[in-house]
Amino acid sequence: MDSLPARAVRRCSAHVNALHSTVYFSPDIQRELGALGLEHHRAVYFASRAAALGRVGAGTVTAVFHSFKHELVAEHIPHAWDVVTPEEVLAARLRAADSTLRRVLGEELAGSPGTAEAAELALRAAEACQRAARPLYSANADLPVPDAPLLALWHATTLLREHRGDGHLMALTRAGLDPVEALVSHTATGRGMSLQWLARTRGWSEAELTAGQDRLRARGLLDADGGLTEAGAALREELEAETDVLDTAPYEHLGADDVARLTELMKTFTSAAMKAGAFPADLRG
Repeated sequence: MDSLPARAVRRCSAHVNALHSTVYFSPDIQRELGALGLEHHRAVYFASRAAALGRVGAGTVTAVFHSFKHELVAEHIPHAWDVVTPEEVLAARLRAADSTLRRVLGEELAGSPGTAEAAELALRAAEACQRAARPLYSANADLPVPDAPLLALWHATTLLREHRGDGHLMALTRAGLDPVEALVSHTATGRGMSLQWLARTRGWSEAELTAGQDRLRARGLLDADGGLTEAGAALREELEAETDVLDTAPYEHLGADDVARLTELMKTFTSAAMKAGAFPADLRG
C-alpha cells in the first residue's frame, strides 16, 4: 500500500469534522429535542453529543468534551436525562442529521451516488479506528450503522471525528495545556473559535480566558498582543502533527488513493454546507 502524502490525514479529517459538526449548529437538533422537552441550547448540545455514552454525569461529560467549564456542564447534566433518555436523544440526533444535511447539501447532492460512495469509504476507514482510551469514539462505535446512505455517511463522520478528537485530547494533555490554554492558543492560530464564541459557549469568563493567556505568555507561547510566538506556533503544529499520528490508522487502512477520493467528496459536501450558511459567521477567531 502506498504511504499517505504529507498532511493527507489532516486534510481529510478537516472536511469530515466540518460535515459532522453541521448538526450541532443546526436549528433542527434544537427543534427535535425541544419537542421532547429539552429546550436549553446548551443542554441540547451536551445531551446530543454525549448520548452515546448513556446516562452519564457531568464529570464524565466534562472529561470527554475537555473544553467546557465543569460548572456549565453541571447546569444541564445529568438533569437532561430526567427529561429525555439517551436513546430518545440518539433517535432525535439522526432525524436532525437527516433534515440538516438535506437542507445544507440540497436534495440532489444529498441523494447522489457520491454520498453513497463517501459513506462506504468513510465506514471502511472507521474499521481501523482504535477503541482504547477513546471514550467518545468507542461509545459511538457501539451504535448501529443506519441503512440510508446519507445517515450512514453522517454516522461514519461521527466515528472518524470522535476518534481524532479523543486522540487530540491525549496530545493536549501531554503538552500540558489545560482547557482554557488549549482554547486560547487555538484561537491565536486564526483557525479556532473567536474569543467571543469561547466566552459565549464554553462557560469561561473573560477573566478566566485572560488568565489563560497570561499563563501562556509566562511559558513564552503568546506575545503581548495575544498572538502566538515562534515557540507557540511550533507547539500548536506539534500538537496537530501528534494528533495526525494518533489518527493515522483509519486512513492508512483506506489507502492513499481512497483517502484522496474521500477528501474530494467531503470537500464538495463541506463547500456546499458553507455556502448554505451551515456555520455561524462569527465562529472563527
